[in-house]
Amino acid sequence: MKTDKRRAPAGAAVLRDDITTAIRRSVMQELAQVGYGRLSIEAVARRAGVSKTAIYRRWRSKLELVLDMVSAAAGRKLPLLDTGSLHGDVEVLLLVASGALSHPLASQIIPDLLAEAARNPQIAETLEKATRDYQARVGEIVIGRAVARGELPAGADPWAAADLIVGPIYWRLAISRSPLDTPQLSRMATAVVAALRVACAGSAEQDQEVWDARTLTESEPHRAGA
Repeated sequence: MKTDKRRAPAGAAVLRDDITTAIRRSVMQELAQVGYGRLSIEAVARRAGVSKTAIYRRWRSKLELVLDMVSAAAGRKLPLLDTGSLHGDVEVLLLVASGALSHPLASQIIPDLLAEAARNPQIAETLEKATRDYQARVGEIVIGRAVARGELPAGADPWAAADLIVGPIYWRLAISRSPLDTPQLSRMATAVVAALRVACAGSAEQDQEVWDARTLTESEPHRAGA
């Protein structure tokens, strides 16, 4: 019986997953401790217990390493559980987001990378894409469910709604850096849902007004010389 033993091409480096994981973990720890400006490949390698060569086999530069880390972190999908109501969905989302933003590493890394984004267009672009993808998912799932249940009008803008959901929790934890307990999160969810109902109702009314005006214009006979 033949056993198919495939070997890596001669001269090719075998990239071990455990080493890649150790490097990524070390990048997070170094970023939290010293920030992007003082981050060095040497320090990351020392913390991970690997050689600089092991890092350069995977990433060509400090910037590429950090961008990959940001993209990987953004790709981890936060659970958006279906609780059966808009308030419940928003409350769970805020609870999960609160836990993520309150993590000791995230609370140090996010403000630093946002400051660095003002100077580095590649970091800015990566962060913008991560934010945009997350907002799209929140809008599509949470707002989509609410529309399907009849809790929000069909004309609800998912992007604006996602801003109203994510904005308050991000401001509180990442900007003002004030902790939130469970009762405060529940009250925030109540306020967010009330704002969503007002904002989405207004958006739906504006859409209807535009539609009515367009229909009226198209149905009126054109007067000569007008």
